[in-house]
Amino acid sequence: MQRKLRLQSRHEFARIYRNGKSFANSQFVVYWSRQPEADPIRLGVSASKKIGNAVVRNRMRRLVKEIVRQHADRISEKHDLIVIVRKAAVGLKMKELEKSMLHVLKKAGLLKPLR
Repeated sequence: MQRKLRLQSRHEFARIYRNGKSFANSQFVVYWSRQPEADPIRLGVSASKKIGNAVVRNRMRRLVKEIVRQHADRISEKHDLIVIVRKAAVGLKMKELEKSMLHVLKKAGLLKPLR
């Protein structure tokens, strides 16, 4: 994920939490909002201390960013996304995480139909 496509500031997160919509499954919660800028999509990942130590949290962040990077062409453009990782996601393999992430994005209506 390119640095310019990341959500980092507190006010960006607060804007999406306040004005955005959310959808969830047992592994992830996705908050999303239309973005005012012209970037394709911007992503923020949140992993609380409840899911594990710093090594576990950073690994989950990297995996989520990689899944979104691989499927960026399928995700609707001009959106800001915040993905919250839940404890149930920690023990899963990459393919299971990918399936779960695509499920919650589809549930949120953010996936483009396959051609």
